[in-house]
Amino acid sequence: MSSLVVFRRIQVENANAIAGLTYGFPAITHFLGFVHALSRMLQTSHNLTLGSCGVICHQYQLHTYGSNSERTFALTRNPLTKEGKTAAFNEEGRMHLTISLLVSCEGKLPTDITALSDHLAEIAQCQRLAGGTIINLEQVTVHPLPQNDTETYKIIRHLLPGFVLCDRTRLLQEHYQSLLRLNPNAEMIDAWLDFSSLKMKAIQSEENNTVKWQYVAKPGDGGFLVPLMIGYRAISPLYPPGEVANTRDQQTSFCFAEAAYGLGEWRGLHRIHNLRQILWNYDYQDGKYLCSQWTDNDSESDELEYDIDD
Repeated sequence: MSSLVVFRRIQVENANAIAGLTYGFPAITHFLGFVHALSRMLQTSHNLTLGSCGVICHQYQLHTYGSNSERTFALTRNPLTKEGKTAAFNEEGRMHLTISLLVSCEGKLPTDITALSDHLAEIAQCQRLAGGTIINLEQVTVHPLPQNDTETYKIIRHLLPGFVLCDRTRLLQEHYQSLLRLNPNAEMIDAWLDFSSLKMKAIQSEENNTVKWQYVAKPGDGGFLVPLMIGYRAISPLYPPGEVANTRDQQTSFCFAEAAYGLGEWRGLHRIHNLRQILWNYDYQDGKYLCSQWTDNDSESDELEYDIDD
């Protein structure tokens, strides 16, 4: 039996705004990790399992200063050392944000749904989210998984206004293939940078020999496209427990990994008609631990991550 848990308008202070090579919003792994921590508690108390997670952003405040072309993170001064000297700065990016999470739930729901919602609200506010502190949670509700547009609208109308983070990594691969046709030496990072950078080109006027600068649109079919960290990729074999020195857990196998990147799109919540398509899932295969979304055209697991170093 599947159901949907809605964590409505979670206010988070000092969340991590840096995700690998990108900044501006926490990595999707932060939100799935938050759901996984809640799932472990819920399995013990109610024999329920939380799985996929959809992310809706209502408001954000990035802690930066400077001009539009060059921004600098606002860092905090650390206390003095025990010798009375100035401590070094801890380079980090922080932000405040208000989000809602749509989480799939597997298992038989208890008779008292109100008690379950109160329990979820209580344990959720005791957790960290993207390294930040949850200062308020408006409401937690539990619904049957919607099967049509009418049921979907009844859920999302309480979450407006907001923007949904969607997976568009397939568009990155399509653009990379088009670059290869023009330049066989093109690399995946070239395609990724086309989506993550703002470009201008000079247009020379034939009349008065002047130049005007014109914005170069990003590839694709429009939309608010952003670079995105979507998981990790193994860069070493899996070592037995205790073989690698100074690991956090000497009882667990260890593997070195690096960040994996893809492409995302911020889409207005009013444009969503199927909540299943905005739920992020874990996918592990061939040493890659990725987060992805499913569409109606997906019949089997596809590789959605492309290493920008290739």
